[in-house]
Amino acid sequence: MVITLSDNEREATWRKEVRSFIDSEAPAALKAAGDEGGENSLFGRLGAIKEWREKVAAKGWIAPSWPKRFGGADMTVAEQFIMNEEFAESGVPGNLGGFGVMMIGPTIIEHGTEEQKEEHLTKILKGEVIWCQGYSEPGAGSDLASLQTRAVRDGDDYVINGQKIWTTGAQFADMMYMLVRTDPDAPKHRGITYLLVNMKAPGVTVRPLTMLSGAQGFNEVFFEDVRVPVKNRIGEENRGWYVGTTTLDFERSSIGSAIGVRKQLEAIIRQAKTGGEASFDRNPNVKREFADRWIEAEVAKMLSYRVVSMQVRGQIPNHEASMCKLFSSEMSQRIANLSMHLFGMHGNVRNRASNGYMQAVSSTIAGGTTEVQKGIIATRGLGLPRG
Repeated sequence: MVITLSDNEREATWRKEVRSFIDSEAPAALKAAGDEGGENSLFGRLGAIKEWREKVAAKGWIAPSWPKRFGGADMTVAEQFIMNEEFAESGVPGNLGGFGVMMIGPTIIEHGTEEQKEEHLTKILKGEVIWCQGYSEPGAGSDLASLQTRAVRDGDDYVINGQKIWTTGAQFADMMYMLVRTDPDAPKHRGITYLLVNMKAPGVTVRPLTMLSGAQGFNEVFFEDVRVPVKNRIGEENRGWYVGTTTLDFERSSIGSAIGVRKQLEAIIRQAKTGGEASFDRNPNVKREFADRWIEAEVAKMLSYRVVSMQVRGQIPNHEASMCKLFSSEMSQRIANLSMHLFGMHGNVRNRASNGYMQAVSSTIAGGTTEVQKGIIATRGLGLPRG
């Protein structure tokens, strides 16, 4: 069998269309390499992202994997991959729909009622509602099925009590899709129900968590007698685990991460060439370290190609996707180390290098810990027995 990394004629035409759209429509503030001042200031960039989202939405590309009858683009796996790859290469935002488009939207399409589809899908596409995910709990992170947040049926409502943690963007969210335990006596993978919760409902309390870097991306969310209408349940009661783990047709190759780390390396080169606090001349070993990281970035890209090639053939990546996640997240930490080595003692000052170093700590935890990924690779990929 001959394996090629080049596009066929149809893919090449599609790639050219995506590139042409980016070149003509992407705001300069998103494509520019600068990071401070002018149109690249925080407010300038936020305005550019809003403008870019509107243009992508007008093109019908906000929800590439959704069926057209629900407002999506109904793209093939290859088309999604090429679009994500070109967006990442150009440095423009790709996932403009957030959790709404990527997670809860496809779940509603697959398991929701017609009323739920009518109520939520259009709002998701228009960006009118911000969603967050209520899965992890203080005692149920990697072992999600051990969650204990309770929901008790009371007439036409469920009454929720409990806590979620590491909830990304909860302080900005309008709605949460969450898993709750509705039958405490059932086996842990059963007795779980999938609910949609209004974040402004009485009894919902959000507390941002300050990370090592000072950022507040994660939150803990408390529920005290929060009432949720039964109509906000997705799927059957006590069958929420199967709703929450539905294999959805969205791009999982991590091509954005693979290209993102290479972009980080390119930024390091630009920084080193300017001299000043960061320079390859400071420590010759940094050059060898940089070469290793560059090779790893190419490996990450090949792992992504492997995943998408499986999806194109109708296969479901399992341990292969875990390999992408594990390799890319650990590599991002090594690149953060490289940046600190480049700055030397200046890296101890709160600058981009030190902030990136502190933020990289969470990369091997968020989205599935390294330990979990290794377990998947060992048992499902290598066929090793469970410990």
